[in-house]
Amino acid sequence: MRLLISLFLPWLTFFTIGRPIAGAICLLLQITLIGWIPATIWSVYALSQYKTDKKIKKALEQRD
Repeated sequence: MRLLISLFLPWLTFFTIGRPIAGAICLLLQITLIGWIPATIWSVYALSQYKTDKKIKKALEQRD
């Protein structure tokens, strides 16, 4: 679901993963038509990093 959000509303993805300042910057970037593509790429990348961080945290918690 977040992947679809990051493709159509990139700024909203940052708010869902707890990065509101990045979301505001992404919204400013997305307002320009040329900035939509970089905003989408940034959003998808941030989402993948968020998922990776969650997996690492879960693995470390299970190890203890």
